[in-house]
Amino acid sequence: MPESRSLHPLYWPIAALRAAYARGELSPAQVLEDALARLTTFNPRLNAFLCTLEQLAGEQAISAGKAYRNGTAGPLAGIPISIKDTFDISGAVSTRGSLVYRAHVAQADSGAVRRLRAAGALFVGKTNTAEFGQSATTDNRLGGDCRNPWNVSRTPGGSSGGAAASVAAGIVTAALGADGGGSIRIPAAFTGLVGIKPTYGLCRDEGGFPAMSDFCCPGPLAWRVADARIMLSVLSERQLTRSKMKAPLRVAWCPRPEGRPVDPGLAGVVASAARQLSALGHEVEEVDVPVAGWKEAFGPLVLEEEGRLRGHLLRDCRDMLTGYEAAALDAAASLDVSSVMDAREQCRIFQARIDAFLTRYDVIATPTTAVTAFPVGERPRMIAGEPVDALWGAFPFTAAFNVAGTPAASIPCGFIDGLPAGLQLVCARGRDALLLDIAEALEECLHIDVSTIQRRFASERAAEVAT
Repeated sequence: MPESRSLHPLYWPIAALRAAYARGELSPAQVLEDALARLTTFNPRLNAFLCTLEQLAGEQAISAGKAYRNGTAGPLAGIPISIKDTFDISGAVSTRGSLVYRAHVAQADSGAVRRLRAAGALFVGKTNTAEFGQSATTDNRLGGDCRNPWNVSRTPGGSSGGAAASVAAGIVTAALGADGGGSIRIPAAFTGLVGIKPTYGLCRDEGGFPAMSDFCCPGPLAWRVADARIMLSVLSERQLTRSKMKAPLRVAWCPRPEGRPVDPGLAGVVASAARQLSALGHEVEEVDVPVAGWKEAFGPLVLEEEGRLRGHLLRDCRDMLTGYEAAALDAAASLDVSSVMDAREQCRIFQARIDAFLTRYDVIATPTTAVTAFPVGERPRMIAGEPVDALWGAFPFTAAFNVAGTPAASIPCGFIDGLPAGLQLVCARGRDALLLDIAEALEECLHIDVSTIQRRFASERAAEVAT
């Protein structure tokens, strides 16, 4: 019996839940009922979900139950998941985190959703997101800020904050997020989850909502690497099975990319985790990773797309926009063609530089974020005694790898004052399987006992979240 069997089935590994369904010990309908009950209890404090999909999920649960009985169950059959509200589900409202789209009903599944549906997943609901995915926290004008299940006074990060909160609170088993500048990895780090940004282009979202399109990737959030692997295999339509790594790998450990400050407590926990890569037999070298220059590519290309696709909103409905989206569209209006062309050239130069670096090293390791989850609405302006900018200061280490197009993961590596910390791992483009393998091996080496973490949440935070 898996160690997690002492916990609620929504915390079980996907493989254990599938096995219980196959043996008839549980039914998808029973687990869905529990998921919806937990959503009703916890969501008023968390604001993790923008809508529930009870009828659709109920129909999916019935189909999954039949599939187990007739031997045709897909890899996610009967697994409750949440869908970030930047993805379209046919017949459901897709707000994209904006008042502008509060009544917009999608006419078809986007590509990522279609693959998850075909794999048998149960769509419990659409999760909260920053407006158009344009912030690393999850706040918009649709309602209250999304909050962190570990401490509801804190942010879960963003823009996939609702996705992370839905998993961390045990409402769903896993979640679909999107990462254009760290929007999966930042919430994963802040909520103690595994978050994967695949190689750019590996996971398609045909017909999906365009935002940060030069950099954005669909990807999973889950408690375990093994569960993220299953979801990523579905999303990429390829079998990313675990392989034995050929040690030693060459690991570039960079505790402070670009020399940026990191909270001392977080720095210590992440450095301790990085040292465990040596215990796995790998060659770990502390080096400066050449990530300077990512902003010069990232900012103009993101703003150009926002202005081109949504600039009209300033004229038509500015009073419905968040302050950060309005500011982005104002900035986009001042862009000129040459600055965008320069940014595209800088993107190519940056990608070539990281590609070359990753011919010398197999893995890059960094902190995922510079701090743990901070109070809602209070982005830090000082870290480790050094001033930082409000926009990127708390989370300056993720977007560089969106610009590079490389696969990157955040895995939980400990706690500081009761809040989770994350370690970021990066591999070369196309080496997603290696990224999963090294992440899973390190997860085991760190003795990350997911059931213990979940019990800790259940005992210390569940009452607070439900109050």
